[in-house]
Amino acid sequence: MPLQGALSVERMCQLAPVSRAGFYRYLAEVDPPGIDAEMNLRSVIQEIVLENRRRYGYRRVGWELRHHRGWKVNDKRVLRIMREDNLLSVPPRKFVTTTNSDHALEVYVNLARRMTLTAINQLWVADITYIRLQAEFVYLALVLDAFSRKAIGWALERRLRAELPLAALRQALERRQPAPGLVHHSDRGVQYASAEYMAVVRERQMLPSMSRPRNPYDNARCESFIKTLKQEEIYANEYRDLEDLRAHLEVFIEQYYNRQRLHSALGYRSPEEFESAMPAGNANPIPAATVRFAV
Repeated sequence: MPLQGALSVERMCQLAPVSRAGFYRYLAEVDPPGIDAEMNLRSVIQEIVLENRRRYGYRRVGWELRHHRGWKVNDKRVLRIMREDNLLSVPPRKFVTTTNSDHALEVYVNLARRMTLTAINQLWVADITYIRLQAEFVYLALVLDAFSRKAIGWALERRLRAELPLAALRQALERRQPAPGLVHHSDRGVQYASAEYMAVVRERQMLPSMSRPRNPYDNARCESFIKTLKQEEIYANEYRDLEDLRAHLEVFIEQYYNRQRLHSALGYRSPEEFESAMPAGNANPIPAATVRFAV
């Protein structure tokens, strides 16, 4: 392949103009058969894996090859090559819960599990997780839009107090400016049930919703995000201190997860790509979600 100077493949395709898939399909067609073709495929797989810092498993690599790189290859072959070249994603670690729901504060019925979502800003889900550094534990609070799985608010601090999830919620509110009637779902932890947190929820005319006791599956979207975050970012790196971790989280959440990472539940699109495909005017005011009631 001829030298391209400082231009990326994406930029050259924009200037041509041709699609990235068409460009890689052309390369696949002109590649010689046999050993050379196998080596070219291995090279592209390695490129995808390294671009995503070993976060992709063989299914996402296969999707990227077929839909963005123009290769006709099945997942079984991709898995074989990734296993042979030691390119499989970093294995997950056991999940540990940190929720403290042993308090006398008011809790709320679970509205989220009865909702069928049709747009963004209908249901936000929130959670807190811990991250272990070399000399301390720190805490990360998150707010996700349940429809697009986009991380719209997050905050990182050393102490697990009500101010932590409040900072994440305020960031989400500033970014989204949702209409009244949004459902806010969380676990029954004391940070979410606190008077300070509930005051902001009511002030912004959101409807509070909480998971059932000792049932993490009620907040499965946040649990899934935390699992992805820890498997693909936290367990794959070591951080000097809190600020080093904060810088890495900024890149992972804002640049990688929201903008680039293919999400199987979104038709192998990133959250931002999924949201951009929505009809114009679908966000505010929000269309109604469907709510199911038991008979």
